[in-house]
Amino acid sequence: MSNPGWSDWAAVEKIDPELADAVMDEVHRENSKIELIASENFSSPAVLAALGTPLTNKYAEGYPGKRYYGGCEHVDVAENLAIERAKALFGADHVNVQPHAGAQANAAAFFAFLKPGDTFMGMDLAMGGHLTHGSRVNFTGKLFNVVSYGVRESDERIDLDEVRDIARREMPKMIVAGATAYSRIWDFAAFRSIADEVGAIFLVDAAHFIGLVAGGAHPNPVEHADVVTCTTHKTLRGPRGAMIMCKEEHASAIDKSVFPGWQGGPMMHSIAAKAVAFKEAAGEGFRAYAQQVVANARAMADALTEQGLRIVSGGTDNHLMLVDLRPVGLTGKEAEARLDAVGITVNKNAIPYDPEKPFIASGLRVGTPAATTAGMKEGEIREVARLIARTLKDDSEVVRGEVSAQVKELTNRFRPYPDVV
Repeated sequence: MSNPGWSDWAAVEKIDPELADAVMDEVHRENSKIELIASENFSSPAVLAALGTPLTNKYAEGYPGKRYYGGCEHVDVAENLAIERAKALFGADHVNVQPHAGAQANAAAFFAFLKPGDTFMGMDLAMGGHLTHGSRVNFTGKLFNVVSYGVRESDERIDLDEVRDIARREMPKMIVAGATAYSRIWDFAAFRSIADEVGAIFLVDAAHFIGLVAGGAHPNPVEHADVVTCTTHKTLRGPRGAMIMCKEEHASAIDKSVFPGWQGGPMMHSIAAKAVAFKEAAGEGFRAYAQQVVANARAMADALTEQGLRIVSGGTDNHLMLVDLRPVGLTGKEAEARLDAVGITVNKNAIPYDPEKPFIASGLRVGTPAATTAGMKEGEIREVARLIARTLKDDSEVVRGEVSAQVKELTNRFRPYPDVV
């Protein structure tokens, strides 16, 4: 087994071989399967190295220059690097890099402006939104009065006239744009106009597409929103974590809501890794990557359509798509298992107006960020689409064997961590 380049990996193997085996098994899975889960990506060796530093030892409650613990002069440097790099990358007035995850970032943003019982407006989970946009099983659905918008049944796109009508009728204090399974560009200017009309805070949850923004492949919500929340581990290709960007007038409210409102000590090793990821995202190589992610997604959607599958809304403008499986007579649960068996990793996902329950679902969510990181371009992506279609249409042992062999050939050439053997 070769050293993957992580901080003193030999110590992990010596002290805890069971855990080391689990980690290496996961790395081998990532190297040997085609990763198409839209919310996953492969962090760079530099990001992974930053995550494994002694910065994890340091308690640093508070913010740079205003900590509740001594000895924070060096972690202050790390956090300031992350903040300044994110501000430059996205043109933000203010950035908080401490949120541990997207849900915590959303919670902090919500409670900076809302009180329990207040009304906010977000995209329905069943139409492509997120749990924290008002699902009844989430804190947002339990603590706030939620009004939801969705997509038209005719073309599966957001109806801005409907959004405006709902906002005028319900007068929400906050309007949320952003989703986990919507493949089209958001009209941030139109949402800003609606929010201004009803006097609402405009929040964009850019968790999925923020890396495309960094690479110039997607419009920048920072130019229009009061607040932008996002994760750092999806298309941005950084460590698992999140951040909040906002206008200067909201900086104090956001910072107080993150700490001490929702979190205690920040994870300084993760913040250091975010700083590395932001530096990587500022390079020309990342711009080419973001453009390739979108090109690959469009190639995937076109190829799947050619194979007789239906893409929700007719295509994609970003890094993901929803595939309607009803033309091939499968549920999302069945299709996910069938593809996993041949080495292609996807996730089942409800489609708009889905007749199935969410755990079964009628669709698949397919994304190209991770496969693009591994080096695939349009030609390989079209080949993967053909393998997907063949697997979904024919579950015979012969087809499974042939597809598995072709997947292995691809993953031998396109591996996120080629130095791990």
